[in-house]
Amino acid sequence: MHILLIHQVFVRPDDPGGTRHYEMAHRLVRSGHKVTILASPYSYQTGQRVTEQDREVLEPGLEVVRCRVLGSVNRSFFWRTVGFFSFMLSSFFEGLAQPKVDLVWGTSPPLPQVFTAWLVARLKGAQFLFEIRDLWPAFAIQLGILKNPLLIRLALVLEGFLYRRADRLVINSPGFIGHLESRGAKQGKIVLIRNGVDPAMFDPASPGADFRAKHGLKNKFVALYAGAHGISNDLTVLLEAAEHLKRDPRIRFLLVGDGKEKPNLVLSATERKLGNVVFLPPVAKHDMAGVLAASDCGIAILKPIPLYGTTYPNKVFDYMAAGRPVVLAIDGVIRKVVEEARAGTAVPPGNARALADAVRGLADNPAAARKMGARGRSVVEREFSREEQAREMERLMREMIPVKKRKSGEVA
Repeated sequence: MHILLIHQVFVRPDDPGGTRHYEMAHRLVRSGHKVTILASPYSYQTGQRVTEQDREVLEPGLEVVRCRVLGSVNRSFFWRTVGFFSFMLSSFFEGLAQPKVDLVWGTSPPLPQVFTAWLVARLKGAQFLFEIRDLWPAFAIQLGILKNPLLIRLALVLEGFLYRRADRLVINSPGFIGHLESRGAKQGKIVLIRNGVDPAMFDPASPGADFRAKHGLKNKFVALYAGAHGISNDLTVLLEAAEHLKRDPRIRFLLVGDGKEKPNLVLSATERKLGNVVFLPPVAKHDMAGVLAASDCGIAILKPIPLYGTTYPNKVFDYMAAGRPVVLAIDGVIRKVVEEARAGTAVPPGNARALADAVRGLADNPAAARKMGARGRSVVEREFSREEQAREMERLMREMIPVKKRKSGEVA
């Protein structure tokens, strides 16, 4: 098959962020398929250009085409919107130029690029696979990011339109099913391919000594937050938790990443005189193993809005794969995963005192923390491995594109 993935914020292993799509594409290529990815040349975390090349062959059969984008996804709402719609237009023309496409894979968020994926698929006579990673625009509405009634209405109409017209809908969390059905998606079209991780990327036995020495973390209990520093991530609550623990010399909070809210967070930590908080820039995905090895627990936190209880966040599975206990300030389906695995401690979202108590509890009992981490590693190896998820994705794609059709060349 020739699979066309339209994904504005696609992340390579050399970039910071989640590499789910690279890992999937790599395995599809290894199985003999061709994957072309239409992406932005800019990082969604930093807003900086990640490459000067218009086309990159990451490996034989896996090519990334960089489309023209105005604006930036990590700036104001206006400029994010400009970025989304300029990519929507440029990726449409790049998509039409691709030869003999069997399947077009659109992924949300952002939602506008999925409309492009649908239109390219229909014009080229290809199948349209719609992957939902987060529930947009619902998240944006609950967060108050999307306020204009007309824009809300247009976004909801587009969402329902795409759900109804997709040949298949892939979700990465079971929590999304009810929302999709309420918005017009047919149950028979919805396929769950859960979020997860490549456990081989992480070494639970590594102590991360070099990283600790480099950043003044030797002999400290390191509570790590790794990821985007945005409105959704509720990191002001994490700073409040650090303030509760600033007189405990054992504990350091390490925040690795970037985003729109990072300057405000750094300023707040300075004003509060939080010497127990360390900010570091984002690191490439292939370097995250060293960062996680230097941690003693991983913090996953989102704002306390009901819809976030539907998510399977990437970072939770990374922490578990690294053999580190999770301090989870998110309710819902991911809490069930962590608690059933006995892989960490869940606290109420938005509660800084509870978050601080959970971190202190792990620091007080490092042996119990290590056992939690080991249980988490075991669970992701058995149930959330990227290798199995890639096989599930390939099986779905093969079902969508019968062999007879592929051999007969009935694609544009």
